[in-house]
Amino acid sequence: MVAGIGPGDAEHLTPAARAAIAEAEVVAGYPLYLDLVQEHLAGKELIKSGMRREVERVREAIAAALAGHRVCLVSSGDAGVYGLAGLVLEELARRDLALPLKVVPGVTAGLAAAALLGAPLAHDHAVISLSDLLTPIDLIKRRVRAAAEADFVLALYNVRSRTRVEPFMAALDILRETRPPGTPAGIVRNAFREGQERRVVTLAELVPDDADMLTLLIVGNTRTFTWRGFMITPRGYFDRGAHDD
Repeated sequence: MVAGIGPGDAEHLTPAARAAIAEAEVVAGYPLYLDLVQEHLAGKELIKSGMRREVERVREAIAAALAGHRVCLVSSGDAGVYGLAGLVLEELARRDLALPLKVVPGVTAGLAAAALLGAPLAHDHAVISLSDLLTPIDLIKRRVRAAAEADFVLALYNVRSRTRVEPFMAALDILRETRPPGTPAGIVRNAFREGQERRVVTLAELVPDDADMLTLLIVGNTRTFTWRGFMITPRGYFDRGAHDD
C-alpha cells in the first residue's frame, strides 16, 4: 500500500490512510513523515531513509512485501502528487512484479494551503514544482511561462532551499512579465502543522526570503482578488448572470 498522509495533522489523515497504516506490519517513509504518524506505528517494523534516498526506500519496501509482509509506504500530501506512488509503480513495471498494490489518496499540500488562503484554486490552475533536482531548470521555466501566459492560477511546490534559489527567481521574473504587479500571492508554510504561517501579499512584494522547502506558494491569475485577507479566484458565475439566493 502507498498512502498519502495529508499535511500531517491527525485531523486531515483520512480514515483510509489510517486503516492502511494500521493494517501494515511494515511502514516505510521519510523520517519526518513517520514522525507525523508516530502514534499509529506502535509494534511495527519501520523502514526509514532520508532525502534523495527514495529509490532505496521503495526497493526496501518492495523487498519486504516480496518477503510476505503487509507494507505501507507513506508520503506526505497525496502519494500520487510528487509522492512515491509513481516511483513504486515504475519499479514494479521495470521488474515486471505483479505485487498487489493499493494507492490511498491524501490531502495535497496545494489543497491544504488553498484552504487556508480561501478559494484561490476555484478556477483552472496548474501545479508546478520548482525543484531542479529531477527536472532541468529550462523545462521548469518553460512550464511556468506556459502556465502564466495561459492565465492559470499557479500552485508552486518546492519553492526554494538554502542553496537552490535560481528556479524561484526565474519563476518570479516570468510571472512579473505576464501578471500585473498587484496580483495576489499566498504564502503558506507548514500548512496544518506546528509552526503554521500564512500571508497574502502581491506579486510585486514577493522576495526570495518569503519561501523555503516547507512553503507552498499560490499566485493568482489576472482575476484573483483579495477580501479581508482571503484570496478569491472567481469561477464566473456572476459573469453569466447566475445569482443564488
